[in-house]
Amino acid sequence: MAEETIATFTVPRLTILDENGTVDTTLMPDLAGADIRRMYENMVLMRTFDQQAVNLQREGRLGTYPPHLGQEAAQVGSAMALQPTDWVFPSFREMGVHLTLGYPADLLLRYWAGDEEGQCPPEQLNIFPICVSVGTQIPHAVGAAMAARYRKDPAVMVTYFGDGATSKGDFHEALNLAGVLKLPNVFICQNNQWAISIPLRGQTAAESLAQKAIAYGFPGIQVDGNDIFAVYRATSEALARARSGGGPALIECLTFRMADHTTADDAARYRSPEEVAVWRGRDPLRRLELFMAARGLWDEAYGQSSRAVAEETVAAAVRGMEAAPLPERAAMFRHTAASLSSRQSAQLEEA
Repeated sequence: MAEETIATFTVPRLTILDENGTVDTTLMPDLAGADIRRMYENMVLMRTFDQQAVNLQREGRLGTYPPHLGQEAAQVGSAMALQPTDWVFPSFREMGVHLTLGYPADLLLRYWAGDEEGQCPPEQLNIFPICVSVGTQIPHAVGAAMAARYRKDPAVMVTYFGDGATSKGDFHEALNLAGVLKLPNVFICQNNQWAISIPLRGQTAAESLAQKAIAYGFPGIQVDGNDIFAVYRATSEALARARSGGGPALIECLTFRMADHTTADDAARYRSPEEVAVWRGRDPLRRLELFMAARGLWDEAYGQSSRAVAEETVAAAVRGMEAAPLPERAAMFRHTAASLSSRQSAQLEEA
């Protein structure tokens, strides 16, 4: 009996910006100072929006809300790499992606206040509705990539999900099909270490989530998800590969959910304060500030100004959300399908 090795694999990990604000210049993407400032300002806006949304929920002005504190680099860095023709398929924790792409903040708040009209993006934004059911948006993105190929559309379909979604069949079925057909998909996993109260080690025995792409015949890479430059570079390269016909890629952004899973959760019941403290020291916003300050792109006055602009933007969004008319009961049917089924029509009439 002969034994031979039929294949070997490696899973790369990319880090460019460390916790002290120091970069590996050989890996640094080509970004102008204005681009870096835009990254910073979007991260500040994302964090400000998040804090205010939690406050609004506690005051009874929003429904249950999923905080994304600590995941700013993973969202802003990837969103800034997209082109306007690309399509985004979000889960429920991608408000930073929405805001970076220009989604109106008042519409996001309206959605979390229970108004489905908040899910209707402006015409120029290719963003599918927020998907609360874990992992179900991943096959949607693959189906859209098939449609894009048939139509000879150069768009790339980018879908976001958490580590918990990698435990769902939707994830594996979608990646398998994308790999077989070499579809223009980029899969971005925000591995924030916890699927509600289940830690990553309770979901998989694999050393990384990135390596799961190997089984489906395409590359996977793990990046420091708190390093905005690493996220931006990995996403840019994956998009270019997909756009050129090279097929899909999986990006695992290793980050941490600093807050509760949602405002209905208490993470202190299952997570140690020591673990949270370690990740607080890896704050993606602070490390970007350190980098920018060393290069004359940031000082306290600029930081305060950025926060003030973000606070006014969010305050205006709150005013817009609360000034919007209450949704009509029939609105829940309006965008369900191109035409309603007989059963849906009967439900609409009853409503």
